[in-house]
Amino acid sequence: MMARHVLTAPRIFDGACLHTGLALVVEDGRIAALAPLAEAGPPTAQVPGVIAPGLVDLQVNGGAGLMVGEGTDVEALRRICAAHRRLGTAGILPTLITDRPEVTDAVIAAGIAAAGAQVPGFLGLHLEGPHLDPRRAGAHDPALIRPMEDADLARLCAAAAALPALMVTLAPSAARPDQIAALRAAGAVVTLGHSACTLPEAEAAFAAGASGATHLFNAMSQMGHRDPGLVGAVLAGDAFAGLIADGLHVDPAALRVALRARPEGLFLVSDCMAFAGTDLTEMELGGRRILRRAGRLTLADGTLAGADLTLAGAVARTARLLAEDVDADAALTRALAMATAEPARVIGRTARLAPGEAAELTVFDPVTGTARLWTPALAGHVPLA
Repeated sequence: MMARHVLTAPRIFDGACLHTGLALVVEDGRIAALAPLAEAGPPTAQVPGVIAPGLVDLQVNGGAGLMVGEGTDVEALRRICAAHRRLGTAGILPTLITDRPEVTDAVIAAGIAAAGAQVPGFLGLHLEGPHLDPRRAGAHDPALIRPMEDADLARLCAAAAALPALMVTLAPSAARPDQIAALRAAGAVVTLGHSACTLPEAEAAFAAGASGATHLFNAMSQMGHRDPGLVGAVLAGDAFAGLIADGLHVDPAALRVALRARPEGLFLVSDCMAFAGTDLTEMELGGRRILRRAGRLTLADGTLAGADLTLAGAVARTARLLAEDVDADAALTRALAMATAEPARVIGRTARLAPGEAAELTVFDPVTGTARLWTPALAGHVPLA
């Protein structure tokens, strides 16, 4: 017998537009229709908040007390993905920051195995480094940052072919244009980050095949009126860029500038660490202690080291900021798109509520900035209104 669910909510975001007066019909695990309430049939669940496509996070360093790094295996990736699904994020790119080649090899192997095992929520990998600019190391270990060599390029091209998605963050000073072009041709999504590059250097990397920037404003050359840097290249161009909207990594005024300059192409990331989904107050990263204090993650010297942020929290904060310029519904529409359709597009996927799509939904509360995942298997576990 066909399993049928009729979900109602005060508002439904379909990936592009916010709707009222509609119900979401799910049949056999897939979306059958967005229909007027009178036509959908009796609701099986009245869901509080906003129903949206599952949130997508392209920069997740860890969760459930685990970091992506040495010792990461399929089970670790499964636990990290599960932690974020409990926080309302349907799919993630587990992210390895700068590390040794053997660790990179092991994480890639674990990612390939996770894809083969169809680990729920696993969308691929993000390799942030080691081919960065030591002048913009941030929380990355400068001793492990190095230029890309032939063996590195071969490793990354093979990984791009074997994974559902591979994002590679690099600095133009550490990778030649032909290497960037080869990564793009192999199917990798190349982004620029941790870089002191000039505007011409950034534009050359984009021309070679890079298509975005990692955590806009952070660990990169800033925008000056005579030297626009990487920030200027993104704001004046059409490259996509991730943003950490925790109020710490990017001042709200700078975030507002970016949102006004780029009506499309920006998306939200959590940049979260192993703390996600836990009550931990300290952890180690490459032998260095990271402290969690009042929503801020830092090394002992005060350097920001990832974010204590959920993607749902970033959506709520961004919606409040956008509401200073547009009405609340328009603000919420864009903020949700920045955590669903925009990041999904970057890795060649879709995040929309449309007939035939898998029913992996996020139930989002814009007041509290929290979210729950809804799937047919979880029916009955999301509280009713």
